[in-house]
Amino acid sequence: MAHTFAELVIGGVLFAPFVTYLVAAVVLIVVLRPLLHVVGFAKMFSHSSVAELSLYVTILGSLMLLI
Repeated sequence: MAHTFAELVIGGVLFAPFVTYLVAAVVLIVVLRPLLHVVGFAKMFSHSSVAELSLYVTILGSLMLLI
């Protein structure tokens, strides 16, 4: 059976790319959220949650283009 997507095999387990992106998203949020809190990112925008989400989506989109 041929797959049309690039897969990643870790320890004999086949992972689709979306699993890799999901892990990258979780790591990004866990690392970036405290950093944004320290630098006062929420005080710069009137809708800080939308600004944070936009930042996460921009970074993840960039990672998808690069990988």
